[in-house]
Order: sequence, then structure tokens, then C-alpha cells
Amino acid sequence: MEFLTNEKLTIVGAAGMIGSNMAQTAMMMKLTPNICLYDPFAPALEGVAEELYHCGFEGVNLTYTSDIKEALTGASYIVSSGGAARKAGMTREDLLKGNAEIAAQFGKDVRQYCPNVKHIVVIFNPADITGLITLLYAGLKPSQVSTLAALDSTRLQNELVKYFHIPASDIQNCRTYGGHGEQMAVFASTTKIKGEPLTDFIGTTRLPLTEWEALKVRVIQGGKHIIDLRGRSSFQSPAYLSIEMIAAAMGGQPFRWPAGTYVSNGKFDHIMMAMETSITKDGVTYKEIAGTPAEQEELEKSYEHLCKLRDEVIEMGIIPAIKDWHALNPNID
Repeated sequence: MEFLTNEKLTIVGAAGMIGSNMAQTAMMMKLTPNICLYDPFAPALEGVAEELYHCGFEGVNLTYTSDIKEALTGASYIVSSGGAARKAGMTREDLLKGNAEIAAQFGKDVRQYCPNVKHIVVIFNPADITGLITLLYAGLKPSQVSTLAALDSTRLQNELVKYFHIPASDIQNCRTYGGHGEQMAVFASTTKIKGEPLTDFIGTTRLPLTEWEALKVRVIQGGKHIIDLRGRSSFQSPAYLSIEMIAAAMGGQPFRWPAGTYVSNGKFDHIMMAMETSITKDGVTYKEIAGTPAEQEELEKSYEHLCKLRDEVIEMGIIPAIKDWHALNPNID
């Protein structure tokens, strides 16, 4: 059986719904035969492992542990969903303090037990902030840490599928940028419908402006809608997309969607946010985003919102002031 790599992949938070789905997806996609599941909740973790053993996957050395040192030692790749889940009535930002503290400890554990890790994908909310905290404390290069942001772009695609009653294959390059939260910037200028720019539809009988604005709200509230329908936060879609991300970092197929990455370019500084990215064996890189003036304004507002969250975490004492970041992580300028 051929795998993408033989290197160790550790899934943090594996007893949860996202983590357990990530594990199964990684095995189905044949990423690596060496997968370690970690979670502090030992009985549930054992239950996940037992179920995966019952799937009958061949050639996989699946291990599990509630010892973080054992889980991280020797790991080349890590995907972490190891934070508290969003519940009904909560925004992603409501999870800030508790998950920020979890991210800080996670970063410290990475630095101590697997400083040679190649890539980490952080997906627990608010992912832009928990990813930033992980990067700072892990001491890694910005190219080695990415966060899940694609879910907003896939939700935009899905809303367009439903509105136009066409298959997803007829819709290209759906994009949201900035924060993975209520202040995301939903772009229309990047998207094409059967080869025609989406901007040519908006404001016409094909997509009246009021309908477009309502559609954007549905995209932004996509996670809330899942909670309303299922009584719990999304787990299948973030699990799949995060494994696609780590597969790209392993040298697999290019990741098709934006990812969260560390940005400090004079316009957006000292922040983790969704950009137009590429994830390869060399890590995550980004390029400048070009949108309409209105889209650029939305993106700037999203950035400002993320800066407020970052500054809240600084005020909590979870991360140091920006001027001290380089001392904590020499890879951060």
C-alpha cells in the first residue's frame, strides 16, 4: 500500500468529533502509515481508536496516547483541534480566553517535544488567534504553521450552488479572506460562474443586490446554521479540509482554498489571517489580495477586528507585547 509519506502524523484532540473524523480521513486518504492520536480524555480516545481499528485499514500503525510527550515526540506533522467547541449562542470569538491558553500550552509542548516538526495545522477557534499563539510559543517559522480558513470559502461556494441551482464544478475560485469569524471579508471579484465573473451577476435580475447581501450573511453565519440544525458545531467539513491542508504540506495535491497564515507586510502586520495561499512541502506562502475598493475595505475591517482580539490576548498576559515577540520566537521579525 502506497502512502504519501512514512513520517509521523499526530492528531491532537482526537477524542472529539473533528479529531476522530480527521483520523479516519487521513487513513482513507493514505497520508501515512504512522498516525498517533492524542487527547487528555483517555476513555473516549480509546473508543475512537477501537472504532478505527474496526474499520480494518491495512498497513496503518495507529497508536493513541494521553501523554502529550509521547504524542508529539518524533512528529513531523500535527493537526490540532484540541480546543473547546463552539456551542449554541456562541461566536468563535467567545472561545477566546480558554482556547488561547490551550494554544499557548500547545505551542510550548511543540517546542519542547518536537522542535523539528515540519508543519502544523491549527483549527480550534478562534483559529486566527490560536494559530498565532501556537506559532509564537512553538518557535517555528511562519511558513510552518497554517490555520483553517477554507470553511468560509466552501460555504460561499455552497450558497452559490443553492442559489443558482448548478453543480459546484460550475463555480470557480470562491474566496473569503481576513478573519475566520463574524468579520470575514466575502469577495465576489474572484469568483466565476460558468466562466463569467460573479460581479457581472450582482445587481442584475440574476442576482439582485439584496439577494447577494443576504447570501453573504448566510456565508458568515454558516457555522451558526450548522449548530442550529444539528445542535453541535461543524465537524465533518473542518476535519476534511484540515487533512487536505496537511496532505498538501506533505507534498500531496495543492490545497485549493485560502488558508490562515502569519502576515506582516506593512499593510497587515503581526497577525494570522486568511490570504491567498499556497501550501507545499516548503510550507505556506501567501500573495497580495486584489479586490474591489469595497472588498478591500471589508478586508481592512476584518484585519482590525483580528488586531483587537490579538490585543485582548496580550492584555490577558497570554502572549507578550508585540515588541517582545522576536525574543520569544526569533523567527518572527
